[in-house]
Amino acid sequence: MTKFLEIAGRSGTPIIEGRKVTFLWEGESAPVLIGDFTGWDQDPLQLTRAGENAWIYQTNLPINAYIEYAFLDLQKGKRFPDPKNPRAVPNGLGDSNHYFYMPEAPSNPLIRRASDILRGEVSRYQVSTDGLAAGKQRRVTLYKPPTAAPCPLLVILDGNDYLSRGKITQTIDNLIVQKRIQPLALAMVAHGGQARALEYLCSEATIAFLVEQVLLLAKEKLNLVDPEQEPYGIMGASLGGLMALFAGLRIPQIFGRILSQAGSFGFDGHDFVVKDLVHHLPKKPVKVWMDVGIFDYFLSVNQSMNNLLATKGYQVQYQEFAGGHNYTSWRNSMWRGLEWLFPA
Repeated sequence: MTKFLEIAGRSGTPIIEGRKVTFLWEGESAPVLIGDFTGWDQDPLQLTRAGENAWIYQTNLPINAYIEYAFLDLQKGKRFPDPKNPRAVPNGLGDSNHYFYMPEAPSNPLIRRASDILRGEVSRYQVSTDGLAAGKQRRVTLYKPPTAAPCPLLVILDGNDYLSRGKITQTIDNLIVQKRIQPLALAMVAHGGQARALEYLCSEATIAFLVEQVLLLAKEKLNLVDPEQEPYGIMGASLGGLMALFAGLRIPQIFGRILSQAGSFGFDGHDFVVKDLVHHLPKKPVKVWMDVGIFDYFLSVNQSMNNLLATKGYQVQYQEFAGGHNYTSWRNSMWRGLEWLFPA
């Protein structure tokens, strides 16, 4: 144990040796360990005493993984920071998770915008919900790419999160400049807060809001191609990934390209109506990109949806990555879907 404490004092925690990861805790008692690899609080891990006031947990993880974790007092539901790991990221639920990268985890230079590249223009608006979404107004952030030519539109659900946590505009800037995707305009739509689930659980009202309010704003402020000429796209993660697929299946004449990250296609054994749309209706003329982490609690429903789409003859691409259900994982993976759906 002394060796581990010495290493942790120099390089921090957890201690990573190839695929082996060692978590440490110092104190009279130890909290439990939760993280991507435990299903979070579904299967918390007990640390083992390794000396006086010293506790340890060791596991093997994929060599290319990005992992988030936390220490938790089960009885009080209270989290404790890992004092030797300063790396932390907001979890979107009012708390923070510690994180680390395994030795062969891929880097993502796309989120770093070079000072000398052409950048798109970002502008913010408030649009009326017209009774189709929660509240009276909703923020929509538009991105105009660095081109004078008309281009297709990509609508992004949970747009504020993709903007701040997903670094979507930096990624798009770099992909366009590197000629890896065609110039692309964005409409990033904020979610409805506590009403998010109602708005994204296969809601016809949300589709009407996107068409009657968001698309009208985008057409007024951006130089867009006609969707009949070149299909628009829609993307989202988790419930947003579910809603993106639902919107594409309901109005494929507008949203012909779908990027779904860790889509919540079912929960606790209940499949949402989007599965029935794929199974029972004629195939729609859409392209679908799906990705999901191997530690994601929606992994199995994504595998099932991919198999169903492929069986029904849809043009679908599916990828799994070594990560969990979080924006860092989605940020590091989404460029593949953007390149496939909007090639240069």
